[in-house]
Amino acid sequence: MSKAALIEALNEDLANEFQAVIMYTTYSAQVKGPFRLQLVNFFQGEIPDEQGHAQFLADKIVALGGVPVTTPAPVPAAETPKEMLERVLEAEKKAIENYTKRAEEAKSAGEVGLAVQLEDMVVDETGHYEETKKLLDEWF
Repeated sequence: MSKAALIEALNEDLANEFQAVIMYTTYSAQVKGPFRLQLVNFFQGEIPDEQGHAQFLADKIVALGGVPVTTPAPVPAAETPKEMLERVLEAEKKAIENYTKRAEEAKSAGEVGLAVQLEDMVVDETGHYEETKKLLDEWF
């Protein structure tokens, strides 16, 4: 994979991390119902990880000679707590898939350190996915 193609792919990942920060922020403000307090804490607790991922990606894009994107991927609308959790689950699943693929691409581009960091991000996103899935299991 060329360096330019890797930068482009990392910028897509960066747009998705910006989306995640906005999604968690807005969902935490909008969530209603009997589980509001727990879900506000859950959503807000995820924001620092996603911000850290975004900062890493922006720094790496610049280190590779690129310019970081500033526009997030669109945030999916959700009205109910269940819909919010379903959108989060979808986003985390996509992040796992993308970072797994990106780690392979980084290795093929000779960016071993990047590949290792992306694999660590897969671990983070997998934890987010599993916690969200547990919240959705047996949802009424």
